[in-house]
Amino acid sequence: MSAAVQAVDRTLAALADPTRRGVVELLARRPRPAGELARELDVSPPSMSRHLRALRESGLVEESHPEFDARVRIYALRPEPMVHLLRWLEESERLWSEQLAAFKAHVEKGA
Repeated sequence: MSAAVQAVDRTLAALADPTRRGVVELLARRPRPAGELARELDVSPPSMSRHLRALRESGLVEESHPEFDARVRIYALRPEPMVHLLRWLEESERLWSEQLAAFKAHVEKGA
């Protein structure tokens, strides 16, 4: 299995959970601390920590520490995993379009 396919698999596995999709939607607007994400999505801090770990391991999210307080972690989206996913979706769409066009031509030829 290629690295690109493995990256897409990790992204899809991370996005399979509705809470993690909610985190991604919030982070798409702006970076946020974990506590704010937990409050916005109405989940406990330990649960949010587990979701953020899964998102970091998939490569979708990265964390940083603001200069004013190294104890605070700010989470932000990383674009690379979504780029790989979009490429995979575009390729899948192209293949399906070709298959459907070939099927249509076959049906019209037989009619």
